[in-house]
Amino acid sequence: MADQQIDEVGYWTEIKLNILRDYSQAYARILKKQTSIKHFSYIDGFAGAGRHKTKRTGEVIDGSPAIALDIQPPFDHYHFIDLDGNRVEMLRQLSEGRNDVTVYEGDCNKVLLDEVFPQCRYEQYRRALCVLDPYGLNPDWEVVHKAAEMKSIEIFINFMIMDANMNVLWKNPNKVHPSQIIRMNAFWGDDSWKRTSYIT
Repeated sequence: MADQQIDEVGYWTEIKLNILRDYSQAYARILKKQTSIKHFSYIDGFAGAGRHKTKRTGEVIDGSPAIALDIQPPFDHYHFIDLDGNRVEMLRQLSEGRNDVTVYEGDCNKVLLDEVFPQCRYEQYRRALCVLDPYGLNPDWEVVHKAAEMKSIEIFINFMIMDANMNVLWKNPNKVHPSQIIRMNAFWGDDSWKRTSYIT
């Protein structure tokens, strides 16, 4: 995996990955002990390349997919999604030889709703931990709402407040481009964020 093909991340991402490691470990241990649960999955909607390079030291560290694959006890299946073909290829290399991993190339909003979530039905005694750590204002609210509606999928989401602050949450809302309003509405689910933000 060439260094130039992987994301360079800061200290806060390292902290976030440590939190995710601990949380995923606890989730797997708890679910493994539930005799009524037949199958539990790990889902990463913005999986990236699987590894990162730190800005602090320049070393390559495990990203969320690599961390998940090392969790013990293991999840029954891993679903890794990314929009970028190069990252998808690196995810396939990372999981080569494993029959418990599916890698998807595409928009996670569509892939999750059409292909992954249907494999995690409550009535089939299946559960899933879904990590959503997007690059911007994503995913669409429909994805989060569907996961809640299913009652079988736990969401671990990173809210991209920097994207919102830079492109939407301006002091003068009249200057915000309509396309940015559409993005925020899709993420939030409606335009109620206008009444609860500081730009009202």
